[in-house]
This record gives sequence, structure tokens and C-alpha cells, in this order.
Amino acid sequence: MKQIITQSLKDAQKALDSFLADPETVSTIAEIAESICESFLSKGKVIIFGNGGSMCDAMHFAEELTGRFRQDRPALPAIAISDPSHITCVANDFGFNEIFARAVNAYAAPQDMVIGISTSGNSANIIRGIEEAQKIGCKTFALLGQSGGKLKDVCDFEIIAPGETSDRIQEIHMIILHILVQSIEHNLFYKEENPPVIV
Repeated sequence: MKQIITQSLKDAQKALDSFLADPETVSTIAEIAESICESFLSKGKVIIFGNGGSMCDAMHFAEELTGRFRQDRPALPAIAISDPSHITCVANDFGFNEIFARAVNAYAAPQDMVIGISTSGNSANIIRGIEEAQKIGCKTFALLGQSGGKLKDVCDFEIIAPGETSDRIQEIHMIILHILVQSIEHNLFYKEENPPVIV
């Protein structure tokens, strides 16, 4: 048992160290945070989606924008596509691959940022959601893992988290999403009071 725990912690540290070793990591996260801020300042919103654990990450990200992260400030508009009545309705009537695309079609506007999370980059419903967002003219961001899969080089922004398994990739994804919320909160509401979060 202790060996499994120790190895898991080492694997998580290795994935994070690998991510930090990439010289583009900080600048890419900064660019995405700035682009989301631009969406909010243009009266746009964030729409985010994923499957399974990635849906949980999407919900977590959205609630920290509509609620708060570290400081009190106005609510920011974010939608995680996670309503089970929508998902089962669309899956039943149009097929599971359309569950995110249908919601994007319903809610998205050109000034929005649409985020798809897929540890493989190959989830057909994530790909369809991004395709629908691009038809509308939204900015798009793919949060990926492994090789990036079919979504590699498709979106305006992408981050491919290192890791050999979905759990390690999802841990990096959650760190990225937390940093994005912190950066957005800081840049929109507390920039003059505190030193920059991202240099």
C-alpha cells in the first residue's frame, strides 16, 4: 500500500516537473487568461465541457467563476455543459456525440470562449462541441493530454498536459484551471492592488 502511495506521489511530481520544464507553459496560460478576460470585458462568457472526471473539472472551473476563488468580486458568466436532462435528451434524440455541440449551438455567441477538456484529445463529442463553437466564431481552447489526439492544433489555444494516465493528466488540468481562475480574478478586479500573478 505505502509503495503504491509513494509511487503515485512521485508520478504526480514527475508530471508537474515535466509541465514546468516546457518554456511555453507560463506564456500560454497567460495568453489564455488574457483572452478569457477579453471575452468577459466584451460581455461574453465561458462555455466549458468534458466527459467523466473532465466534466467534474469543467463544473469546478465554472462555479469558481460564477462564485469566487480567493477574493470577493462580481460574478463572471460561465456555463459547464453538465445538465443531465439536456445530456440524456440530446443523447437519446441526436446521439451522444452531439451532447456538447447542441448546447454550444444554444448558448454560444462570437465573443465567447469555448473550452473542451479531453485527456486523449479524441473524444468525438468534445470534437463536435469545438467544431460547433468555431462555426459560431467563438474563441476555442482545448485542454488535452497524451499526444493531443485529433484535437491537436485545432483550437485557437491548446495545452497538452504530460502524463501517462488520465488521472495524472487530470491533476495537471485542474492546476491549470485553478491558475486561470486566479489570473482572471486578479487581472479583472485586483490588478492595481497586488503584484501580477503571471509574469
